[in-house]
Amino acid sequence: MGQLETIDELQRKIAACRLCRDCPAGGPDKRLPHEPLPVAVLSASARILIAGQAPGLRVHKTGLPFNDASGDRLRQWLGVDREAFYDPARFAIVPMGFCFPGYNAKGHDLPPRRECAPFWRDRVMAAMPQVELVLAIGRHAQAYHLRERCLPTMTETVRQWRGTFFSNQPGPKVLALPHPSWRNTGWLKRNPWFEADVLPLLKREVDRLSF
Repeated sequence: MGQLETIDELQRKIAACRLCRDCPAGGPDKRLPHEPLPVAVLSASARILIAGQAPGLRVHKTGLPFNDASGDRLRQWLGVDREAFYDPARFAIVPMGFCFPGYNAKGHDLPPRRECAPFWRDRVMAAMPQVELVLAIGRHAQAYHLRERCLPTMTETVRQWRGTFFSNQPGPKVLALPHPSWRNTGWLKRNPWFEADVLPLLKREVDRLSF
C-alpha cells in the first residue's frame, strides 16, 4: 500500500468502507442487503488483538463490538469487565468482516463477507505492529492468523493450542478460541479441557499484556 497508514487514517477509511455494497464479490446480486456499518476498534498501543468473525445484528445496531451475550461470555473468559474490554489501550477488536453479513435461510449469521479481509486485513496488521497476542475466534480468523497451522475443524485447531501458542513462528502469538456464542454451549460441555486448560492460560496472558 506504499507508505504505512496511521491508525487514525485507517480507522477513518474503514468507517467509510462500502465495499460489500458497491463492489460485492460474486456480482451485483450479492451485495450487502442493508447499509454497511463497519465495526472495528484499532489501537496504536494495545498488545492484544481480538480477531472475531463478523458483527451480529445487535452489534450492527449499536456499533459496539461484542455488545451481546457472546461478549458477556468472552469477557468472562478473559477475566475483564466492560470498562477494561472497551479500553482501546488494552484491546484492539477487529473482526475478519467489519459489517453484519445478514442471516441464512435457517436464521443463522452468515459468514464474514468475502470482500473484507482480502482488502483490509494485511493493512490492519501492518498498522498494529505492537500486537503480541491474537485471539483468533472462529474458523475464519484462525484460517488467516494460523495459515497452514489451521486444521480441518475448529475443534482440532483449538485442541492443538499448545503447538500454535508456543510456536516459534514470527509475529504475534496466536491462541485459537471457539466462538463464545450461546450456540457453542454444547461444545463447551463436550470439551471440558477448554475451560480447564485453555482459559487459565488466556487469563494469565490478559493479565500480563493488558494491565
